[in-house]
Amino acid sequence: MRSLWLLILLAFPVVTLAHDETTPATPTLTVSETGIVQHAPDMAFATFGLETASKSLAEAQKRNSAIMSKVMERLRDLQIDKERIQTSSFTVSPQYRPLPNRPTEASPTSPEIIGYVVSNMVSVEIRSLDKVGIVIEDVLKAGANSFQGLHWGLREEQSVRLGALKQAATKAREKASVLSETLHVTLARILSVTEGGQMIRPPMPMARMAMEASAGDVPISSGELKIEATVTLVYEIAPK
Repeated sequence: MRSLWLLILLAFPVVTLAHDETTPATPTLTVSETGIVQHAPDMAFATFGLETASKSLAEAQKRNSAIMSKVMERLRDLQIDKERIQTSSFTVSPQYRPLPNRPTEASPTSPEIIGYVVSNMVSVEIRSLDKVGIVIEDVLKAGANSFQGLHWGLREEQSVRLGALKQAATKAREKASVLSETLHVTLARILSVTEGGQMIRPPMPMARMAMEASAGDVPISSGELKIEATVTLVYEIAPK
């Protein structure tokens, strides 16, 4: 008999755990909305490249430095502050003599270096948008031999993003209210809030811009930036 009671007592915790595992999940309502704010940009970022090649590394670097000095001087003439000019990349690449298709015993076992290419990339922040076309044209005339890209930005991006976020949150709450009334449930409390977003910049076809820049005619139109914010709310709901 004592053994029987012991078996019954040991069985109780198992029964309790099984009961906990079958506890009904909290009923929830999930809503998601997006807020969109369009804003004209007030700054631009342009990236230029310069490649120089020579049999001698020192000569390739010397040429690169001389041309880049002219580029920097031209940017200063355009009243671009020094702190708004940044070297984004600087690389040195050896150039090798191609190996023969049919190597012989006299062929070198490793590729022979026949020259060097020095590449310098510079990013420029432009705060006067009426200067964007002039900057691109003048930098290319000063000796830069590639234009890598242009994108627009906002100095007060965070405040604009918060406006989009507020819009998204308001729309999400309104949607939750409409759904709860339609479904005859009560919004008890918010269980979680998730937010995200992005800035959508107008497309800028690079091939067209490079061609127009080299022709000395760079009509630049910034358009408008679209700032999106998304808010997802998870509510605990209860029957009315």
